[in-house]
Amino acid sequence: MSTVQLSSTQKRILSSLVNLAEGDERAVRGRDIAEAVDRNPGTIRNRMQSLRALQLVEGVPGPKGGYRPTRQAYETLDVDRLEEAAAVPLEREGEPVPDATVSEIDFTSVHDPERCRAEVVVRGPIGAFGIGDAVTVGPTPSADLRVSGVVETADIGENVLLIDVASIRTEPDD
Repeated sequence: MSTVQLSSTQKRILSSLVNLAEGDERAVRGRDIAEAVDRNPGTIRNRMQSLRALQLVEGVPGPKGGYRPTRQAYETLDVDRLEEAAAVPLEREGEPVPDATVSEIDFTSVHDPERCRAEVVVRGPIGAFGIGDAVTVGPTPSADLRVSGVVETADIGENVLLIDVASIRTEPDD
């Protein structure tokens, strides 16, 4: 991982940029980032100057311009950049979450006889998630794993949902 130290605001903005840029060749507009992090577009422009100085972001001028994360941005956030990553769907309250895919599922308390928790790392917007929302992750590409539960915490800066797992199942082979 890179040695660049970011403020929490810089990290949140950079994480949002990386998530919004995932799988898209076009530059991400500042107002899209502002909406994702619930900030003013002017604030985003100001923060992007410091991220450009750190060589984490490149600016794209013009009417279709915006921002793109650099390779160093992915390294700084310790995020793998996969060119051909399989999509792992995410549902909130039974509805698919557009532009979101799950990149990791970490079971954090499988030894607890009372409950099981999972940290779900999402690529894409999670700002709409709130405590108590029903979520379903999957199926995963290789094991057809589906995890369902209820959101306990939504960490927008890290793009992580902590869920109280209600069920884990796999689809039977045909």
